[in-house]
Amino acid sequence: MPLKPIALTMGDPAGVGPEVLLKACADPALAGLPLVAIASRALLQRVADRLALAMPAVIHEPELPGFAADHVEPGRIAAGNGAAAGACIELAIAGCLDGRYAAMATAPIHKQAIKLAGIPFPGHTEWLAARTGVSEETMMLYHEEITVALVTVHQSLASVSAALEPSRIVRVGRQLAEALRRLRGRAPRLAVLGFNPHAGEGGLFGDEERLIVPAVGKLLQLGIDADGPLPPDTAFTPAARARYDGWVCMYHDQGLIPFKAFAFDRGVNVTLGLPIVRTSVDHGTAFDIAWTGRAEHRSMVEAVRLAAVMAG
Repeated sequence: MPLKPIALTMGDPAGVGPEVLLKACADPALAGLPLVAIASRALLQRVADRLALAMPAVIHEPELPGFAADHVEPGRIAAGNGAAAGACIELAIAGCLDGRYAAMATAPIHKQAIKLAGIPFPGHTEWLAARTGVSEETMMLYHEEITVALVTVHQSLASVSAALEPSRIVRVGRQLAEALRRLRGRAPRLAVLGFNPHAGEGGLFGDEERLIVPAVGKLLQLGIDADGPLPPDTAFTPAARARYDGWVCMYHDQGLIPFKAFAFDRGVNVTLGLPIVRTSVDHGTAFDIAWTGRAEHRSMVEAVRLAAVMAG
């Protein structure tokens, strides 16, 4: 059965999203895949003309009341840009839910622009969960050589300790193991990180590990090969990367700093636990290089390729 189209959203109009979308749609690596750009046609045309890029063959444009592509300034935060990015996300979600699209791959949005537009979500992950009726979503950053999943995502570091619960850690570990098993065709080995320096050093540096230990035990009971809690500062050494397939990280930067240091512009953000397939680039809006032709689109290519694998 032929694969239905994969929807690529443009992200914030003033960021690098339109550029990486245009470049990805024209990349030979994605030839043969059915792609549809979810974007303002006029905005894409402005960027395409400026950078001498080809327009996508298929564009589905959401209703964008009050949005004027001619008024968008690259690198400038604006409520209208946040609203336009949001409309593209909503159309892609609706199309995935009703079966028009096989999957969605998203370009980066700007959280301040989204907030100015009155949209009550801190990021794509929470947005997708709300729209699909899911309460147990997980952010996974995937690359063939390093894959991390986050127990907590967009919240202050000071609030993470109170948010750690054994059941939540188990759920993230289970979702990560299931995703890796599907993608790699074998049972993975997981590293479950501690929260404190040296994984608490027996309680000398904090006791949050008392919540992580039973979670690791439960994962083992479920038949998932998991070690931990491991000291975070040595969990991503070359020897550890050779030993483990995936890392369960307690908070955002614990996982994303090593991931982006190793696989920036090559990694893919995946939302696990949804009834639809959603992947994304692993970088932000990069306002400093927006519309300059300098944006690297490899992460979007990898996001589309992984979306096709997961959808197919």
